Amino acid sequence: QVQLVESGGCLVQAGGSLRLSCTASGSIFSINAMGWYRQAPGKQRELVATITYGVITNYADYTVGRFTISRDNAKNTMYLQMNSLKPEDTAVYYCNAHLTTRALVSQRYWGQGTKVTVSS
Repeated sequence: QVQLVESGGCLVQAGGSLRLSCTASGSIFSINAMGWYRQAPGKQRELVATITYGVITNYADYTVGRFTISRDNAKNTMYLQMNSLKPEDTAVYYCNAHLTTRALVSQRYWGQGTKVTVSS
């Protein structure tokens, strides 16, 4: 019954900014790490950025200087601030979390994705 729900995706112009959110809900005991992944049409899913409970971050090279990942542990929410967006950033962005449920089962969960379209 754990769910990850993303929001914030929309159509933006190149050079614009967007903030994505992902909220985990359900029978959650703890969340270790969360991350953003994206998948463009016809391509495989790729890493965008990850963040641990202790806010240690990891970014894909193409995000450096443009994207920032953060999280609010109290709200079980993760954010992705995207600046200087490029058409190649167009993709469905997915939230991922490695968490432990209240039944003490640890595993990865995926959100349904939110679409980001960057026009040139």
